[in-house]
Amino acid sequence: MHLLHVLPRAHRAVAACAALACAMAFAQPATPLAPKPPEPATLAANAEFAKTLPFADRRDFEDAMRGFIGTVPDALVPGAGERPAWSMKPYGFLQADAPADSVNPSLWRQAQLNAIHGLFRVTDRVYQVRGFDIANMTIVEGDSTLIVIDPLLSAETARAALALYYQHRPRKPVGTVVYTHGHADHFGGVKGVVDEADVAAGKVQVIAPSGFMETAVAENILAGNAMSRRSQYQFGSLLPPGVRGQVDTGLGKALARGTVTLIAPTATIDKPTEERTIDGVQFVFQLVPGSEAPSEMLKYLPQFRVLNMAEDVTHTMHNLYTIRGAEVRDGSLWSKYIDQARVAFGDRTDVLIAQHHWPTTGRERIVGLLKKQRDMYKFINDQSLRLLNHGYTAADIAETLRMPASLEQEWSARGYYGTLRHNAKAVYQKYLGWYDANPANLNPLPPVAQARKTVEYMGGADALEQLGYQSEAGTWRSAYLVGAMELRNGVPKIPSGGTANADTLKAVSNDLFFDYLGVRLDAAKAEGKRLVINWNFMDSKQQFVLTLENSALTHIAGRQPDADATVTLSRATLDAVTLKQTSFPAAVLAGQVRIEGDRAKLAELMAMLDSFEPMFPVVEPR
Repeated sequence: MHLLHVLPRAHRAVAACAALACAMAFAQPATPLAPKPPEPATLAANAEFAKTLPFADRRDFEDAMRGFIGTVPDALVPGAGERPAWSMKPYGFLQADAPADSVNPSLWRQAQLNAIHGLFRVTDRVYQVRGFDIANMTIVEGDSTLIVIDPLLSAETARAALALYYQHRPRKPVGTVVYTHGHADHFGGVKGVVDEADVAAGKVQVIAPSGFMETAVAENILAGNAMSRRSQYQFGSLLPPGVRGQVDTGLGKALARGTVTLIAPTATIDKPTEERTIDGVQFVFQLVPGSEAPSEMLKYLPQFRVLNMAEDVTHTMHNLYTIRGAEVRDGSLWSKYIDQARVAFGDRTDVLIAQHHWPTTGRERIVGLLKKQRDMYKFINDQSLRLLNHGYTAADIAETLRMPASLEQEWSARGYYGTLRHNAKAVYQKYLGWYDANPANLNPLPPVAQARKTVEYMGGADALEQLGYQSEAGTWRSAYLVGAMELRNGVPKIPSGGTANADTLKAVSNDLFFDYLGVRLDAAKAEGKRLVINWNFMDSKQQFVLTLENSALTHIAGRQPDADATVTLSRATLDAVTLKQTSFPAAVLAGQVRIEGDRAKLAELMAMLDSFEPMFPVVEPR
């Protein structure tokens, strides 16, 4: 546990300055220092943590080994020099039953799962090579050729993965490569499985989602140098494997060392849902842009009843913001894509796979996983927005937000790769950016100067005022001076016009309207509650199913026969209720709303919705 995590918040600035001074004093030792053993506080923290999760549940280990065919010792893949491109041998320490005292016990469990490697049969004609890179290679057997989905990060590991497959299966040529999205660990090994000349000659096709090349370039080339450096921190590639070193990335064991390649797609999937038959295999492609990647797609194979969720549903909480640097991802949109896949394919799926981690089998478990992942991303998105609408800063939200109990115990919702704290900050960044509206933070000093000037900047209103007077930008001047005013006089007691009025509400789609209801949901009031309400709009003829589960409010087009209640009304009536021009009971009496089923469920839902104070404090603590 970091020192700053156990100190009262008021003391953290002092601790940060002290930490900075220590870092400056002890930087650049003459010889590298070995890692120190865990402190008593760490030992106690890990021991307590081990009591909080269902470690007796071993179903993931059963799933991870199901269909195992074979592997090579240590999954060893030679590299260009003495150093291998890939090897599981350095992770032999994970064979110990008990977690090392220097590793969080939950991460130890995930690391053991990610250490399982080899060729696995998913179902008839569908195979995966797992544990030969950070990602999985999925191989589908066509009538006369192979369809390779995501050829890993490097040509060396991709070549080895295909060779392992050929050791156990008929040697058909690769006729199609499918990229699920534009992250390098899903396309970089392409030249290890196909020859670029064969692609150019039309012997091999490469299929990708629309916008693949643009996003691959944006994430891996335009900002590639900075991202590569930051990736060293994110993936621990500079650390030796070991109980006091690199253990796991959460998403997979590590990044392969080798040659990253790219062959441009010869065909793209451009429609939201598109069906294609590739060498006798039926594919249903579902585009999911703006979820885990700006360009991404899911796949359903109806002949084999296999749903491939790419990187949108894995056995971890993923990133809305990845600390290597990338565009912030839309948690609400991500949630909707998962729900669309659930509705479209959930009842027809026997095995769910992804391009990381292990499969999930059985319809009940698959639908449960899809629902929980759907609700996890929606919860983070909506509750972060709810709190920022109360005036909480990104740091405040990270300190405040907690997962609901129904998700806290789910292994697939644990923060192995993304975390609740930095994902909550990602939502803040997406909607409000880096600036917290406090003018004291508008033009901060660099860290060293910040430490030296901490006391000097205790000037309060006078300091802000003088900064305002010196500002060339009118926007900065206004911010500083308003801050000075409110420090002296408090927050003005003035009414706020707000943006929700009769004109703006008319322009909001029904879909977006229900998104806003999700943001207003108070998770504490919703804890442990479940309800389903159908909404029928008489004017637009649209129908929606609104579901409250796991403290997340989700919606999808359609109607659910066994809903708790069905509400029939016009959009104008709903707008009037929102603007408090009327209420649901009054609208029912006036014949403007018809409610079938349990009317109390609608009242229960409305009682869980939060209201926001427009004049919340900015420069002073809440």
